[in-house]
Amino acid sequence: MNLKNLHSVYFLGIGGIGMSAIARWFNHIGTPVCGYDKTPSPLTAELEKEGMQISYTDDSNEIPESFKVKGGDKLVVWTPAVPESSQLYSYFRDNGYLIKKRSAVLGMITQDMESVAVAGTHGKTTTSSMIAHLLKHAGHNTAAFLGGLTQNYQNNLILHDEGSTEAPVVVVEADEFDRSFLQLHPNLSIVTSIDPDHLDIYGDAKQLLEGFIAFIRLTHPDGQLFIHHKAYEKIKDQDLGSATIHQYGLTSGAVHAENIQAGTVSFAFDFVSENTRIDGLELKVPGFHNIENALAAIAVGLYYGLSETAIRAGVASYKGVKRRFECIHTGENITYIDDYAHHPEEIRAFLESVKAMYPGKRLTAIFQPHLFTRTRDFAAGFSESLSLADEVLLLDIYPAREQPLPGVTSAMLLPEITSPKKLVLSKEGLLPYLKEHPPEVLVTIGAGDIDRLVVPIAKWIEDERS
Repeated sequence: MNLKNLHSVYFLGIGGIGMSAIARWFNHIGTPVCGYDKTPSPLTAELEKEGMQISYTDDSNEIPESFKVKGGDKLVVWTPAVPESSQLYSYFRDNGYLIKKRSAVLGMITQDMESVAVAGTHGKTTTSSMIAHLLKHAGHNTAAFLGGLTQNYQNNLILHDEGSTEAPVVVVEADEFDRSFLQLHPNLSIVTSIDPDHLDIYGDAKQLLEGFIAFIRLTHPDGQLFIHHKAYEKIKDQDLGSATIHQYGLTSGAVHAENIQAGTVSFAFDFVSENTRIDGLELKVPGFHNIENALAAIAVGLYYGLSETAIRAGVASYKGVKRRFECIHTGENITYIDDYAHHPEEIRAFLESVKAMYPGKRLTAIFQPHLFTRTRDFAAGFSESLSLADEVLLLDIYPAREQPLPGVTSAMLLPEITSPKKLVLSKEGLLPYLKEHPPEVLVTIGAGDIDRLVVPIAKWIEDERS
């Protein structure tokens, strides 16, 4: 199938961050795009502005007639976030439409391009966006399909210059959920982390490791693998293929950082690898974990021939990804940061960095657990990492694609949280509580719909606390 000759494409779950990037790609090349999502969002509003037709009703009568008429190659792109029991999925299946998962379509789009695939249970969105920015900022012909909205480009899709004589490099966020990353065949692979996650899909940590090993083996035999040293330790005795392996880490590995300085606006560090040293880099997206992400991105940039000047300028101009250590407000009375962290290790890395930035300040963390299974599987880890905060406010679990599980609630995390103050609040009760107990450093954490609270919290801070 030649994707560029399609009559039209329908997206089941078009509002997903990964789905919307592919929808934008088809829209860019002139293929009519329509789709369905469960609820409207700022992202679906942007897609509609860009000319895509979106319905929010799971009803086959809402499918545009132009997509129903016979003739012309049509494609349905589906994410498992939309259940197979949905009326729309059933209609397309029963009427013989070609249905492909998002990951398969992404593999088809990128199969003839040199690709850099970034995998990991956390860190992949920031790392992939950093790589894309370093290359793009340096003038390299670059495309990217990302799992977040970059602040530099205000998009999750970066388009290469099709008129350029330089062959493009495409940077792809390789998602381990549903084993999606096994559809890719990268020239360069990056693995940021392999911590247990998505056990509802994999069953256990061993199966997850095997998934990552299978992904690594897809790397071109003459290619490169950049892998965090902690991830490498878990799989070093396995057959990882013949790609050249480079380990990296904050202070360990052939690629590492030295002279790290944590500030409230930026982090400074020196980049060190086997044969390159770049001193005094300034990263304006704080966090020790973001330095690690930058190390991998810089290593890839150097592989593609970027100069020290280009690396330095690219790192300094990188603005981050929305909801990844996003500083919403900085004032004399309160600092407010929002982050997508939804795994115990991500929360630990985030809170450790915030505490290093604001020593002596009282840290209040608002956390919305994501998925009943993840909350159940990692309850002890969540409690331990959240205990880094002085005060923990828990919201109800965001179910996403899951049904409730008996006995699995946010409250089950409370007994093992050692913070001096801890409680469960409703979304409606959050702002009244904050008004009664004003925080000094406030963070919102989670991958559900907690982002809908960012604007109300920011407005309260601007109106009453700044």
